[in-house]
This record gives sequence, C-alpha cells and structure tokens, in this order.
Amino acid sequence: MNKQALAEFVHGKLGGTKVQAEEIVDGMFGAIIDTLKKGDEVSIAGFGIFSVKQRAARMARNPKTGEQVKVEAKKVPKFRAAKGLKDMIA
Repeated sequence: MNKQALAEFVHGKLGGTKVQAEEIVDGMFGAIIDTLKKGDEVSIAGFGIFSVKQRAARMARNPKTGEQVKVEAKKVPKFRAAKGLKDMIA
C-alpha cells in the first residue's frame, strides 16, 4: 500500500472529497515528522512507536575502491512495532 492507496482508503471510510482525504493523510504524516524533528516520540497504542535514534560517526569502506571513508554522525528515524501489531501479523 502506498500513500495514494491510503488516501483512497480514508476517502472510502470518511466520504468527502479525495482532496480532503489526501490532506488528512498528509496531515498525519506531517504531524509525525514534526514531532520527530523535535526529538520526541510518537506512540500509537497497538501499532508502535516512532522515534529518532542518534547514529555515531564511523569509518566505512567504499566497496568500489576499498578506500576508507568517514561517515558523519546523524539522526535516523526508528520504528518499534507494538506487541498487538506483531500478534496480528503472525
């Protein structure tokens, strides 16, 4: 399922226009992204937790040349599935 299919699902459930459904989906993703940018977690009961993880700087190797390359420290998004979600899928 992609973002467009998710908007169509919301449109089917709530009615209204497809543009409104797309705005709802965009708003949800925007809220999650804004919260993660602040360094906070987004916890959705029964689904999971979105959070930000700090990756340390490290040395890596360019596979083409074998040359050592320094990779800078950075923040990356992380998702931990809730037990309820894991149980539904299994």
